[in-house]
Amino acid sequence: MRVDLLTREYPPHVYGGAGVHVGALAPHLRNLVDLRVHCFDPVDGHPSVLAHDLPTALEAANPSLQALAVNASMSHAVAGASLVHSHTWYTNLAGRLAQQLYDIPHVITAHSLEPLRPWKSQQLGGGYEISCFMEREALSRADGVIAVSHAMARDIIEVYPDVEPARVTVVHNGVDAGEYAPDLGTDALEKQGIGVERPTVACVARISPQKGLLHLLRAARYFIPGTQLVVVAQSADTAAHRAQFAEAVSAMEDSPVDVHWVEGPFPRRALIQLLSHARAFLCPSLYEPLGIVNLEAMACGTPVVATATGGIPEAVVDGETGYLVPLETAPADRVGLDESSVLAKELAVRVNALLTDPVSAERIGRAGRRRVLAHFSWDRAARQVAEVYRSVV
Repeated sequence: MRVDLLTREYPPHVYGGAGVHVGALAPHLRNLVDLRVHCFDPVDGHPSVLAHDLPTALEAANPSLQALAVNASMSHAVAGASLVHSHTWYTNLAGRLAQQLYDIPHVITAHSLEPLRPWKSQQLGGGYEISCFMEREALSRADGVIAVSHAMARDIIEVYPDVEPARVTVVHNGVDAGEYAPDLGTDALEKQGIGVERPTVACVARISPQKGLLHLLRAARYFIPGTQLVVVAQSADTAAHRAQFAEAVSAMEDSPVDVHWVEGPFPRRALIQLLSHARAFLCPSLYEPLGIVNLEAMACGTPVVATATGGIPEAVVDGETGYLVPLETAPADRVGLDESSVLAKELAVRVNALLTDPVSAERIGRAGRRRVLAHFSWDRAARQVAEVYRSVV
C-alpha cells in the first residue's frame, strides 16, 4: 500500500508539535507501508520526501493563500497513491482534493482545531477564515480521522458535528525514550552558558498565546528565590508575539528568579541534559491537544507541572507523574487578570513543592519515565495509524 503523507513541517524544518510528530512517526511508518512524504520546505537526503515550492508570485501573500497554492501542487503530485494522510490545516485541503481527484481514501491527523484557536486571526488576518474552511471541508469528509487524545476526539465531534464518531480513532503521540532518557552530563549545557548548580525549572514552547508563556513568567515571580527558569522558546507565531514575550522577560530582571531565555539554536543533547537536570518541567498551555514536550520531559525523568487542559491529563497523572492545575478559561483565547493571578500562584505552589522536596521529585520523575515506556512510543503509534489505513482502504 502506497501512502502519501502531507505536512507543512518536516525535519529539519520543524517549529511545532505537528512537525515533531510527523518527523518521528514517518520512519516507523516506512516499516509498515510504502510511504512518501510531501512537505513545504526543501529536505535533503531522502528520496521519498518531496518538497513543494511556493510560486514566486505568492511570496508576499497571506500564508493561507500560500498554503492553498502548495495544496494544489501536492494534490497533483500524489497521483498513484493508495491513500493520502494529511496533517494540520496547512495540507488538509490537498488531501481532500486528492480524495476527489483520484477516488482514494483521505485520513487526517488532527493536532488542533482552528475554531478553538481564535488568536490565530492575529497571525493570519482574513486568512483565518480560509484556514478554518480548509480544515472544515477536509475533516467533514475524511474517511478516517486520527485524534492525538481522547480530549481532541471530543473536540472534533463537538466542533464538527458532520464527523461521525465511528470515523474517529485516538492515537496518542509518542516519544523516543531511547533518545529522550536521563543524561546527567553537563557539557552540552555548559556550551550554551547554562549551569545547573541552582534548582532549575524548564519550559519548552512556541511563543504563542496558546502556550501560556506570559502566565509562566507570572508564575515564576512566586518561585522560591534563587530558582533558575530556563525557557526554550525559539519560534513565534508573529513578530508581535516575540516582542511581547521579550518585553516580559526583560521585566523579570527585578524578580528573585533568574530567567534564561533560549531563543536561538539549542542542540538536542543540551535539551535532554536540561530536562534531566530540571527539578520540574512547567507547561502552562491554555490549549493543548496532548503536548509532546510533556512526554519528552517525562522520558527524561522530570516531573511535569501543567495545566489540566485538553489531552494533558492523558499524559500527566496528577500526583503520580506530576501535578495538574485546573484551567478555567472563557473565552478560549485568554485568561482574565484575576484568573491569571490565581493560575500563576497555583502553578507556582506545585513547582515549589518539587523544588523543596527533591526526593519526591525524583520519585515522581521515575514514575513519569515508566509511564512513557509503557504507553507512549512512536512504534506503537505507527502500528495504530497503519490499522486506520487498513480500515479505510
